[in-house]
Amino acid sequence: MVGNFQIEATDRTTRARAGKLQTAHGVIETPVFMPVGTQGTVKCMAPGELRQLPAQIILGNTYHLMIRPGLELIQKAGGLHKFMNWAGPILTDSGGFQVFSLAKLRKISERGVEFQSHVDGQTLFLGPVEAMEAQTILGSDIAMAFDECAPWPCDREYACRSVDLTIQWAARCREKGLGSRQLLFGIVQGSLFADLRERCAKELVALDFPGYAIGGVSVGEPEPEMLQQVDAAVPHLPAEKPRYVMGVGTLPQLVQMVARGIDMFDCVLPTRAARHGKVFTNTGSFSIRAAACREDFGPLEAGCECYACREFSRAYLRHLIWANEILGLRLLTWHNLHVFLNLLRRARQAIGAGEFGEFQREFIAQYTEKADYDERI
Repeated sequence: MVGNFQIEATDRTTRARAGKLQTAHGVIETPVFMPVGTQGTVKCMAPGELRQLPAQIILGNTYHLMIRPGLELIQKAGGLHKFMNWAGPILTDSGGFQVFSLAKLRKISERGVEFQSHVDGQTLFLGPVEAMEAQTILGSDIAMAFDECAPWPCDREYACRSVDLTIQWAARCREKGLGSRQLLFGIVQGSLFADLRERCAKELVALDFPGYAIGGVSVGEPEPEMLQQVDAAVPHLPAEKPRYVMGVGTLPQLVQMVARGIDMFDCVLPTRAARHGKVFTNTGSFSIRAAACREDFGPLEAGCECYACREFSRAYLRHLIWANEILGLRLLTWHNLHVFLNLLRRARQAIGAGEFGEFQREFIAQYTEKADYDERI
C-alpha cells in the first residue's frame, strides 16, 4: 500500500530506526540518502549508473523544472520518470527553498511568491496551489508542501511570520492534494527558536501528512545550532511516519541525524564537491589535486568497491582532474555517491544488528575533515 511506513528495528541507546516506505515506484529502505537531481539529472551520472550504485530514490526540483524545460514538455513526455528514464522513486522539492535562496528575485505574499526567473528574468508565480499542480504533473512519488525557509540569522519576528506562512500554505497544499499515488510531506520551520519548531511541528501533525520534513537547517548556522533545531522538532513528530531532514549534510552529520531518529536525507555535497576535486572516504576527505596523489597508484579509498576504486588509481584520477577531463568529474562523483549511500546502508545494518550506538561512536571518532591541501603539480 502506497504510503505505508513500517519500522523494522530500533536502536536501544539512540532514536535510530530502520524502516521501509512503500511508494508507487518501489519500496525505500531507510535510513536512506537521496542524490540530488535538481534539473532532472544527478550531475555527471546516468540513470543506469545510479541504479548500479544503487540509489533507491533521487530528487528533482519543482522551481527549476518549471523554468527549464517547462511543465508542458514534461507532461507531454508522460511525467518526470519517463522524461529522465528513471524507474525508481522520485522526491520533488516544492520550490519553497528558492524563496530563500533567490531572495533578491522574489516578493512574498499570503498567496505565494512572485519570482523573477534567474534564467531570463521573466516573472513566475509559485504558491501552494501552483506547487501542488506542478508536482502532480511531474508525478513524483513524494512531493513537498510549499513552505518559507527563514534565513540565518533572523529575528524572532521574521521566524514567526515564516512559521505562520508555512502552516497556512501547508493547509492549502493538503486541501489541493496530488495524484492518488503521490505522497505529500509537510515541512517544519521555525529557525533557531525551539518553541516555534514545536508549534510548527504540532500544527503540521494536526493536518495528518504521510511524512514530515525538517527544513531551514544547514543554511549557514553552526553545526550545534543545526542539531538543536532537529532536536526541537523530532519529539513532536509521529514515530510511525517517515522523517526527513532537508539539505543535510556531511557524513558525520548524517550519522548524528540517524541517531536522532531521522530516516531520509539529501544533499548536493557529494556531487558538488566531486566537481571541485574533493574526495570523501569513511575516515575523512582529501583533494585529489594534492601533490601526494601524483604518484599514488592505489584507489581513492582502500577496500572501497565502487567502480572508480576498482578500476582506477589516485594518480590517474588526479591527472584527469588537472587536465579538465569530464571522466574525472564523473568518476569522483561515482565514488562520493557510493560513500554516502553506503554509509546509510551500513547504518541500517547496524540498527538491525543492535549495534548502531557503537557504529556511531566509531565512525565519528575516525572521521577527519582536512581543510588545507597541497596542490602542487
